[in-house]
Amino acid sequence: MSEFLDILTHGRRLQGAVKELSITELESVQDKLGNIIDKRKQKALEDEKVQQQKLEKIAEIQKQLEEAGLDVSDLESSVVEKKSTGKKRPVKYKLTDAKGEEHLWTGIGRMPRVYKEALESGKSLDDFTL
Repeated sequence: MSEFLDILTHGRRLQGAVKELSITELESVQDKLGNIIDKRKQKALEDEKVQQQKLEKIAEIQKQLEEAGLDVSDLESSVVEKKSTGKKRPVKYKLTDAKGEEHLWTGIGRMPRVYKEALESGKSLDDFTL
């Protein structure tokens, strides 16, 4: 692709590359390039318009902040509470080990090692039910 760009952007190389094209073909290429240029200009204008709208909205929000007596740093420092989407499962089993640490388990998922060791030593899971 870079060789194509080299030819396209270099006058003599471009002239050599298109020397076998007829005038009709050259005019067709010119029309196609003109269309591409027009579309790019239109896109650039649209992008500039969108950027200008963003700047206007920012200015409007800054004005509202000033009217409310707030600063941008106030927004950054404020804490917004997050809503939890799921509920935690209730704990069904509680085991206190030899060190005095409590181990809680809902009974769902893989059994924790301390529960497994307690069951292997002869205890029942019902011994740890809350």
